[in-house]
Amino acid sequence: MEYNCGMTQGNRWFRYRAAAIIVEDGCVLFARNEIEDYYYSIGGAVHMGETAEAAVKREVLEETGVSYEVDHLAVIHENFFCDSNGSLQGLDCHEIALYFVMKPRGTKELHSNSYTMGVRETMHWLPIAELDRYKAFPTFMKQYLQSEHHGIEHIVTDERTL
Repeated sequence: MEYNCGMTQGNRWFRYRAAAIIVEDGCVLFARNEIEDYYYSIGGAVHMGETAEAAVKREVLEETGVSYEVDHLAVIHENFFCDSNGSLQGLDCHEIALYFVMKPRGTKELHSNSYTMGVRETMHWLPIAELDRYKAFPTFMKQYLQSEHHGIEHIVTDERTL
């Protein structure tokens, strides 16, 4: 049995996550499900004893049905948020996510049959230039994808309403 690198203590929730930045033809891939009212990046919890790179490859394959190769580690994201009406409702959330840019395949074709918490996930190619029209997390994605980068960036987001 695999154990996620995460824990809940009282009303505090923590997760170590590996996530993918997959770009094809001016669009970035996000997921969505019937429970949440927003789009979210492809990825998921790193399992105990698993590297973040292995986790992102596993999660991408599970969610898209396609094997993508890692290009490079791009972002270390410290994310603080509170979920008002979704699966983490009422929890003070803290997530550390490593975002990997995946090598483009030259096609948007996917073979997704993904479920999260028992609910079907759907994959969506969102136009990078129009990302601000969508409720999509992480919120840094549009600005990040529209600028040039060298090395690994450290981004801290705090979306808690205290």
